[in-house]
Amino acid sequence: MKPRMAEALRPFLAVIGARYRMLLQYRAAAFAGFGTQLFWGAIKLMILAAFYGVASSEPPMSMTQIIAYVWLGQALFALLPWNVDPEIWEKMRTGSVAYELLRPLDLYAFWFASTVAFKTASATLRMIPMVLTCVFVLPLVGLPEWALPPPASQLSLLMFLLALGATILLTTAITMVLHMALFWTLSGRGFNAIMYGLVGFFSGLIVPLPLLPDWLQGMLYWQPFRGLADVPFRIYSGSIAPAEAGFEILLQLGWTAVMIVLGYTVYWYARSRLVVQGG
Repeated sequence: MKPRMAEALRPFLAVIGARYRMLLQYRAAAFAGFGTQLFWGAIKLMILAAFYGVASSEPPMSMTQIIAYVWLGQALFALLPWNVDPEIWEKMRTGSVAYELLRPLDLYAFWFASTVAFKTASATLRMIPMVLTCVFVLPLVGLPEWALPPPASQLSLLMFLLALGATILLTTAITMVLHMALFWTLSGRGFNAIMYGLVGFFSGLIVPLPLLPDWLQGMLYWQPFRGLADVPFRIYSGSIAPAEAGFEILLQLGWTAVMIVLGYTVYWYARSRLVVQGG
């Protein structure tokens, strides 16, 4: 059974590896993105520090936890499902998706593997300089209080890595729903515009979710976008204890399964009605 499973996964692992290596070539664009995110991360921290300085009650997260939350959000900014894959978008627009359907692979699984590489490669290129800057450079320039703090504990680090793996699956599954919807919309511009605001707010990247009003917390806890940023970042900082992290990761995986089922359903419905014009 295991050799058969390995054989079945081999083509998709090859897709991930090949596209990941290809996308690592775009280092200049990633470095420009790193500069932008470093700037916005500093702005966010200054605004949050000003609010914390005049807080009349005890905030739900410490300033150290907020610093970790913000810098991790900037480091992993490209990992979130902000946009559709431009390569898949172009195939939909030109009709070359018809050739994709002729491959001896399941198209959904093939694009899922390609999307994993699309998200992780860009995030890797921006994450490395961001982490190095926030851990080593900020203390050297006299800003140790703004540096990325270490994880709350070794167990928190382990659970954070597990949650980050679940985040990769969840963000890919959400992106795949957008890709499948391209069978009808053709253009991904609308999705890109909508997802920036939707993901930014509900994942916690605009304002950390625990800082939002209490009457929103119930809804925010159970919605899928929380698993993209709020869960892994709070596990890292200790705002979510390691003993509670297991359920949070299961919740991430549960939403991943829901998104995969949704995306696959849309794919099968679209495949039976696909019309490609041209010749």
